[in-house]
Amino acid sequence: MNDDFWESKLISRRGHLKYLEKLRNLSRNNRKELTKTERFIWYEILSGRKTEYKFLRQKPIGKFILDFYCKELLLAIEIDGGYHEERKYVDEERDKFLRNLNIETLRISTNDILHDSKKARSKILTLINERKVSLFKGKTAKRKGFEK
Repeated sequence: MNDDFWESKLISRRGHLKYLEKLRNLSRNNRKELTKTERFIWYEILSGRKTEYKFLRQKPIGKFILDFYCKELLLAIEIDGGYHEERKYVDEERDKFLRNLNIETLRISTNDILHDSKKARSKILTLINERKVSLFKGKTAKRKGFEK
């Protein structure tokens, strides 16, 4: 299926992003079997609203499954293992597709996470802050339970 099909049929009547139905079970299985680096990113940085925003793991959107996705920030975080070098064209297609939906993608290599987890954490948190400022035009959105 081409990108025009997806861009015209991607939003449901309720405003949810649609995805290929066959990705549902695959994404569920992926959530049960996190890689070491996905586990680190999830439990140390993104889970439990540690960032003030809700992130989802293995979120299907269109014909892709995103490693981590935040609907409020329109932000995808992708962990790139060694096989991504061989699949660069697929990653480029995914990034283009997501950009058309105003979803920004942060790609972090497995090696970066394993060898410098502090830098990876900093990269993620910096982009989250930049994204919330750009989306909310310089104003941080007030979140329940996080007002000061």
